[in-house]
Amino acid sequence: MPTTDLSGSGRPRQRMSRRAGFWLFTVSLFGLMAAAGAPSPLYGLYQQLWGFSTGMLTLVFACYAFALLVALLIFGGLSDHVGRRPVLVAALAVETIAMVLFLIADGPGWLIAARTVQGLATGAATGAIAAGLIELQPKRGGVLGPVLASAGTPAGVALGGLLGGLVLQLLPMPQTVVFAAFAIFFAVLAILAIWLPETSPQRPGARASLAPRVGVPAQARGVFARAAAATIATWALVGLYMSIGPSLAIHYLGLPPGLASGVVVTALTGSAAIAGTLLRGYSAERAMPPGLLALAVGTTLAVLFLFMGSAVGFFIATVVAGSGFGVAFFGAFRSLAAVETDRRAELSAAFYVASYLALGAPAVVAGILVPVLGLDRVVVGYGVLVVLMGLGAGIASLLANRKRAAGQA
Repeated sequence: MPTTDLSGSGRPRQRMSRRAGFWLFTVSLFGLMAAAGAPSPLYGLYQQLWGFSTGMLTLVFACYAFALLVALLIFGGLSDHVGRRPVLVAALAVETIAMVLFLIADGPGWLIAARTVQGLATGAATGAIAAGLIELQPKRGGVLGPVLASAGTPAGVALGGLLGGLVLQLLPMPQTVVFAAFAIFFAVLAILAIWLPETSPQRPGARASLAPRVGVPAQARGVFARAAAATIATWALVGLYMSIGPSLAIHYLGLPPGLASGVVVTALTGSAAIAGTLLRGYSAERAMPPGLLALAVGTTLAVLFLFMGSAVGFFIATVVAGSGFGVAFFGAFRSLAAVETDRRAELSAAFYVASYLALGAPAVVAGILVPVLGLDRVVVGYGVLVVLMGLGAGIASLLANRKRAAGQA
């Protein structure tokens, strides 16, 4: 049933039900993440059209992550003050503009502009969506909000990568088809979001909240440190796959551009979404250590099979790494969702700051080093870095679990 709010003029304004609002937040998250993943299979086409280097390719990708990071720092906690609804409406409108910029792009400069605007829109929406999913989840849904908030990110990226690859494989002018469809989709979502029910505490201090800072409430700092360590390890691997993963598959495995390139991204992020959802019953403490171990093992095998030229082995290893990513990331997010705080959007934004910094920074460094060290050494070095971070975060989580168990004994 729709609810009725009073606007500032005193006239009644109809709002959608809480259940409908919950699913609108869900669709918005999936859509934003799908739009983030869709360009990855198209990067090879853009390189052929405009002849830019691998370094430029990673820069185009990283602009999204860094713009998202800036938006999180500035707007991450804004919805705690002005409301979830206005922040999401504005973000979806800006995302529509980003899709139009992709449509008119005729060089790498336009791609950088489009990805930057897209990152700003996604970053502005992230804190509001994460908080809204937790606050509007059905009472009988248990952990449905945290599950969708965590699994929705890799699932959306997987869907976008697969759709981008399919369109590239099957349809003419794939970039036009993909981004025209997304532009219409986000315009419709922005209109629908006007009728969202409001759940924000709407605390005063909206202007002060725009000062760039990362806010972690005191009661969440220990949990946040462990969650951030896990998410940095996982998203560093995602950054490699989303930026040059399709190019690696073409170069080392001889896969053709198109659908096969899209499947590279989908294998990692899709398996993450499935594993995180299937193992949602595990507590955060139980989920993170084995998830991070699977990430390390899968990454090691993926690099080995890549150099062996085994496409089957590479995809199996990618699924193992992706499953570890999903389980560890869900455990990290769920541990934060359990913290009681009236600064939920700000806390969620801080978590995603760590995620997207890990997503963008290593990929840029890799792109810079490829001309200097060669692709082989960069891939090996990147893999070793992910493995070490995953193992380190897993050990830290195990030690924290033991300390907690000893304290309860």
